[in-house]
Amino acid sequence: MERWVGKTAVVTGASSGIGAAIAVQLANAGVRVVGLARRSHLVEELQAQVRGSGPIHGRQCDVTKLEDVAAAFQWAEDCFGCIHILVNNAGVFISGNITDLAEGQLSDAQILSVMDTNVRATIMCTRHAISSMKKHHFDGHVVNINSIAGHYIPFANFNVYSSSKYTITAFTQSLLTELANLKSGIRITSISPGLVDTAMAGGVQNMPMLKPADVADAVLYAISAPPTVNISELTIQPTSEKRL
Repeated sequence: MERWVGKTAVVTGASSGIGAAIAVQLANAGVRVVGLARRSHLVEELQAQVRGSGPIHGRQCDVTKLEDVAAAFQWAEDCFGCIHILVNNAGVFISGNITDLAEGQLSDAQILSVMDTNVRATIMCTRHAISSMKKHHFDGHVVNINSIAGHYIPFANFNVYSSSKYTITAFTQSLLTELANLKSGIRITSISPGLVDTAMAGGVQNMPMLKPADVADAVLYAISAPPTVNISELTIQPTSEKRL
């Protein structure tokens, strides 16, 4: 992690859960963290948990709004210069049916919320981050927090959520191909956790779960690889978790 000490990481959805754990772990490793969230005051409060040398700065941002994303990345550049690391963590999970063939149909607003947060925001934030890396001639790292639901469909009512995460799997691979064609040294990693003990798990009981810190450890593992090594896909699951 030595090469990242003093560098700047942008973490989306940093106010709680996995995003908060990633922000704290990066700061503990000496990385300056800009945490984007609608509740930016909760990001600022994470500084009290940091035991390393990295500061955490909160920035109010709704990642589904293009103007918020552009303003947040411009602010980060103006304040700290190059964005060296991006962690696309912001995510929404809403279960339900796509069609009205049965009860439990997702509303139009719910479908758009999942796709805008999980897909569009990831792509747009990535574009801003890589633009910053190019401008500053730095081979940075983009980490997409994916899901095992982006590789198989665990439940029928995961419909749109799984569709959004499958898209992140495809987006990561597409971006890897683009960067390889351009002989870029920027690295891209998709991290796909199994069930994680966060509010998104909806109070699931009697099932093995990861802790948010486990996902944060995976992020640090991926970015700690030598610059000549890209961990393109990393799947982590709690011990004894099985496909349902």
